[in-house]
Amino acid sequence: MQAVKSVRQSYRPTEEILSLLEDFRCMVNDCVRIGLRENVTSMKSLCMKAYHQLSAYDVPTCYRLTAISRAAGILRNHRRVMKKNRSARVPYVTGLSLTDCYGFRVIHRLVRVTVKKGEYVFIVLNDHTLRSIGGHTPRSLTLTADGLSVCLSKEVAEIEPVGAIGIDRNLDNVTIADSDGGTLRYDLAGATEVKARCRETKRHFRRNDARIRRVVYGKYGRIQRNRVGSILHNVSASIVRRAKEKRLGIVMENIRGIRRLYRKGNGQGTNYRARL
Repeated sequence: MQAVKSVRQSYRPTEEILSLLEDFRCMVNDCVRIGLRENVTSMKSLCMKAYHQLSAYDVPTCYRLTAISRAAGILRNHRRVMKKNRSARVPYVTGLSLTDCYGFRVIHRLVRVTVKKGEYVFIVLNDHTLRSIGGHTPRSLTLTADGLSVCLSKEVAEIEPVGAIGIDRNLDNVTIADSDGGTLRYDLAGATEVKARCRETKRHFRRNDARIRRVVYGKYGRIQRNRVGSILHNVSASIVRRAKEKRLGIVMENIRGIRRLYRKGNGQGTNYRARL
């Protein structure tokens, strides 16, 4: 069967890349506005309406289709949200990003990105990314202001499960139980402590300056995400490895809508909700 995997790494963008990311963001927002005005959400209909209007941007034509594709996804999500909430805000892309499925090339240790017709910039790939994409076919490239992701596809052998392994997710632990009768508990108290420490640090910030607050909050937000993400990655990798060794299918509980239990205004307090 065909499996899709994404490999991410950090990089330092040049002025040409940042300008390209900004143009792509504006293209997506223009496509969203056109889709809302013309009341279209399908990729084909939006392409017919918006493709030629995107010629105002001095970017390669290969980015028009990916911008339209992303806008079509945003419009479909917006239509789904509007069915539940008629007062939902109009979608607008603020973050810098770019997706390329046609113009990029991986050449030895470099990935080539087209910035204009006949003009390219090269980004050096690290050892982990090279090992991950070695022997596989890169399908798409996603660039942000601080990282790149290479999406690749590969053939994997399909495994017929002989049992199941259930996962129970809690605040401070994850408990698994398999069909053989074995149980195992993973401690996640470290992730809760990291979140509490970062929140306590941000609470002591008192300077009334939105620009500095944005920098400080962003810094500790990244620290929290990286540390918590590392803990969750190790636990999830261990569970998947165990399921693969025993040929067990993974069954997870349905926690859809759980955030509704902890909404603001239900009397639980900010200290309680911040832990979740």
